[in-house]
Amino acid sequence: MTRVIETERWAGIAAVALVPIGLGVFTEHPPFVLAGIVGVGYAAYARGDAVPTPALRIERTLDPPTPEPGEDVTVTVEIHNDGGFLPDLRVIDGVPAALAVDDTARFGTALRGGGSARYQYTLTAVRGEHEWEPVTAIVRNASGSREARVEVDTQTTLQCHPELDATSTLPLRGLTAPFSGRVPTDVGGSGLEFYATREYRHGDPVRRLDWARLARTGELSTLEFREERAATVVLLIDSRRKAYRSPDPEERNAVERSVEAATQAFSALLDSGDRVGVAALGPGECWLPPNTGSDHRAAARELFTTHPSLAATPLEDRFLPTTWLVKFRRRLPADAQVVFFSPVVDDFAVQTARRLDAYGHLVTVVSPDPTTDETAGTQLARVERSNRLSALRSSGLRVVDWGEETPLETELERSARRWSA
Repeated sequence: MTRVIETERWAGIAAVALVPIGLGVFTEHPPFVLAGIVGVGYAAYARGDAVPTPALRIERTLDPPTPEPGEDVTVTVEIHNDGGFLPDLRVIDGVPAALAVDDTARFGTALRGGGSARYQYTLTAVRGEHEWEPVTAIVRNASGSREARVEVDTQTTLQCHPELDATSTLPLRGLTAPFSGRVPTDVGGSGLEFYATREYRHGDPVRRLDWARLARTGELSTLEFREERAATVVLLIDSRRKAYRSPDPEERNAVERSVEAATQAFSALLDSGDRVGVAALGPGECWLPPNTGSDHRAAARELFTTHPSLAATPLEDRFLPTTWLVKFRRRLPADAQVVFFSPVVDDFAVQTARRLDAYGHLVTVVSPDPTTDETAGTQLARVERSNRLSALRSSGLRVVDWGEETPLETELERSARRWSA
């Protein structure tokens, strides 16, 4: 639909032109009258100048079409004029809100009938699927007194899938599932690390007999080793509107950093034989039950990329915290531990972590820090967040305070040394 509006560029020119005409008549000075007539002519021209009706086709291409997060993408916009001459054409591309443009997505030119023009701009890819909005085209007449606005739709989707690369190892707590894995337990069995000896029982494997004790005392005994079992882990990402905070508007928000950390943790845990699931604390139904295998890895990659609850911008849907917590508890396997990714910017995040831990699901909190110390207000927010993290530690939870400038793997190693000390 085309909308024609007045630009008010020549507003009042006719009234102004009447002043020298009246002055010329009064003083009987012809040059004043002539100047006024010229002004009236401009006003008449502006009023009678019709705005061209745009008939545009627009094509948009992306290079590369499926980039990695953080990669530069060149967007090429081609404009084809299937109508008459357009003396003043201005184009504004409908860039998705989550993508930052490095230069400008606007373009202006004059375009003859049957002609075409093209321009390019660069943006930085962000994880997810991003749909372009329609292009807004503004056409003005030659005098600039009127303009027509039209939206031209050309469907374009940028798919930015994160690779599930295990760049860090997440230390897990002792709650495990009865499957072979990497988490040490206090259960004797057929592991690698010596655990204890016990009296021989009929049917014990010969390779586990304590031959040294048999030679020394003549008594049969069996060696037991500390078993390493698989864990069931749910990666819980705080995606409430409050969690979309960043130290600076140009920096990644805490939800983006949480999703990045969760993708790394997912791959590391899956590679270690653990059963891993994903959930979001926020609007929308985001739940991937714990599982293993290549199909599960593909499902998680799709979820991290496309699920609205994990998008780079917050959902506008209503969120009921109490209802969410009840539903989440029902979904959690009894032996599952939770890795909670949250900036911990309010008390509800603390309450959620404490409740889950109290219900028997061991909780580890990975908290990307979105605070700064630039103003008195931001300093207060930093202190309040620090107090919340201290309260979580006092409750016996493991907490990783992840600063913006520190790689996650470095912070995890530092925290693991502190926990084992």
